[in-house]
Amino acid sequence: MFTTNDFQNYRSKLGFKNREEFKKFLSAKDIIPSIDYNYIDLLNNRLQKIFISLNAIYYKPCECLDGFFDRHLVKTYNIMKNNNILNKLNNQGRRKEEVYFNWMRGYLVCEYFKGDISNIFNIPVKKIKQIGDDDFDDITTFKRTPKADLEIDNFRIEVQSGFQGINDIKEHKVREAKRVFFEKDFRTLILHFDLFNGQAAFVDISEIEEDNLNWITRQQMEGQSVFNIDQNYFKWLLVEEPPAINFNKQ
Repeated sequence: MFTTNDFQNYRSKLGFKNREEFKKFLSAKDIIPSIDYNYIDLLNNRLQKIFISLNAIYYKPCECLDGFFDRHLVKTYNIMKNNNILNKLNNQGRRKEEVYFNWMRGYLVCEYFKGDISNIFNIPVKKIKQIGDDDFDDITTFKRTPKADLEIDNFRIEVQSGFQGINDIKEHKVREAKRVFFEKDFRTLILHFDLFNGQAAFVDISEIEEDNLNWITRQQMEGQSVFNIDQNYFKWLLVEEPPAINFNKQ
């Protein structure tokens, strides 16, 4: 019968004493694909076209989109590129360029609508705290986590966007919201922009029960459990001014 020593000798003769290194060699996982910056240029152009189109029909269009793109797209992209953040992006094996595009698209949505968020909560923009782990206050700690993006008083706001008419909230975001509510008594509100249909939903996920009927399994997300946003949560058509909402009564 063959023994582990036989296997070790075999790998050693091939030049590998470390099992994990040999696994990476056989699967080519040690080869890190280079970022296709030409592809990213095309993705950045598409992001600009998305927001140019949206801005053209928005009830309160941005008067200087070039400045918006310079501050939030170009500057942010250059920071990510120069600090090697692009190579750190990962999501279920997808291309890093696609993960970047999805992240940047969500980031731009948050920045574009931040003025309306301040109006909805009746608070100056400068008093909206940026608390997400994927900001640029400290490049060394940049990472994508379930932590909410913004904090206003005793609310945490997670801004997310949908682009295919499928509007879900990932389970780990709900778990994080329930933890924060239990430990800090802070509520977490999902502000979900469905740009496919031009509407926005407000969902308090602080106390969602596990047996809620809106929990479903998405095959597109490798069978992950998600909280589907019912149409009743959508309160704002983006071609109109956002409604006044008292979140303390939600």
